[in-house]
Amino acid sequence: MANNIIVSEDHHPTLRHNDREAIGSELQAILVTLIDLSLLGKQAHWNIVGPHFRSLHLQLDEMIDAWRLAADEVAERAVALGYQPDGQVRTVAGRTILAPLPEGQILDQDVIAAFTRLLTDSIGDIRSRMDKLEDVDAVTADILHGVVQGLEENLWMIRVQAG
Repeated sequence: MANNIIVSEDHHPTLRHNDREAIGSELQAILVTLIDLSLLGKQAHWNIVGPHFRSLHLQLDEMIDAWRLAADEVAERAVALGYQPDGQVRTVAGRTILAPLPEGQILDQDVIAAFTRLLTDSIGDIRSRMDKLEDVDAVTADILHGVVQGLEENLWMIRVQAG
């Protein structure tokens, strides 16, 4: 795979090239997670069944919209730093850390359990990447704080529905 960094050393004069490359790599991994999370959300949205179908169906749409916005913000930060993000399906499929959902219909309680796990895994991974960036680039870390805050709110909202 080609290096995704623009070679120009003067692209972002306040960050060293090596720092930009490291930040871009972390943002790329987070982008993959957010894209996959949104795709998994749509898979569940289309296949959920059970007595809580309607409320979870609508809730998933709200969360998916938030995850897509977060992915866009992460990708745009990468571009601002001179990194070329890759959100293609083959890249996401090859690099995701998230477990897949089962095929076919998914019971509402299984959706709750799955997204509790998926969100917990996503938050843990993003937090560990965010921690690496705290002292290198506060702006990127601030963006990731917002992403984690939103995911933690999603986790709270989905988790309280467990029976």
